[in-house]
Amino acid sequence: MKNLFVKIAAAGVLMLAPAIAQAAEGYSTANVNMRAGPSTRYPAVAVIPAGSSVEIRGCLSDVNWCDVEFYGGRGWVSGQYVQALYQQRRVYVGPQYYRPLGIPMIRFSVDNYWDRYYRNRDFYRERDRWSRGPDYYYRDRDNRDRDRDRDNRDRDRNWRERDRDRDRDWRDDNQRGDRQRGDRQRGDLQRGDRQGDDRRGDDRRPDRRDFDCRPGDPSCDE
Repeated sequence: MKNLFVKIAAAGVLMLAPAIAQAAEGYSTANVNMRAGPSTRYPAVAVIPAGSSVEIRGCLSDVNWCDVEFYGGRGWVSGQYVQALYQQRRVYVGPQYYRPLGIPMIRFSVDNYWDRYYRNRDFYRERDRWSRGPDYYYRDRDNRDRDRDRDNRDRDRNWRERDRDRDRDWRDDNQRGDRQRGDRQRGDLQRGDRQGDDRRGDDRRPDRRDFDCRPGDPSCDE
C-alpha cells in the first residue's frame, strides 16, 4: 500500500512538471512597451520599466518575441529586451535558451489572445482587421487615410469652386450695379444739362418790343 502511494505521488509530480515549466522568470533590460501582439506595430498595452521582473509564458519559434506577464497584465515583448537567469548568469532570451529555461514554444492568435486579455481595450473593436496581421491592418488604414485625403481634397476643390463662383457672381453684381449707377448718373447729367439750357433760355433779356409801348414813346417806332 505504501508503495502505491509513492507511485501515485510520483505520477502527480510528473503530471505537474509540465505546468511548472510553463513560465520562466525574466527581467526587462530597458523601458520597453508590452504590446498586444508579437510586433512593434501592435498596440502598446503597458510600459515595463527597466529592471522589472516578468514571467515569460512562452515564445514564438519563428521570431524572437515572448508572451510575458507583468503585474497581472499580459502582452508581448521582444526577446532582445528580456533577460533570464541561465546557469548563474543572465542571458537574453532566445530560441537556444527556450528549452533549458523551460519556456514553451507557442503560437499567437489575435482572436484567442485578445478575447482572453483585451476585451475592455479600445482596439478590440478592430480585432477582425488585426487578425489578418499588422501589415494588413496598416495597409487597410493607409488606404482609408488616402480615401479620406482624396475626399477632403475633392471637398476643398468643391469649396474653392463655390467660392470662385460666388466671387464671380459678386463681381458681376457689382459691375451691373456700377453700370446702373453710371447710367443713372449720366441720365441725371443729361437732365441737368437740359434744365440748364431751359434756364439759360429763361434768362435771356426780353426784347423791348415785348413791352407795351406808350403813346409818344420814340422806341415804339423801332
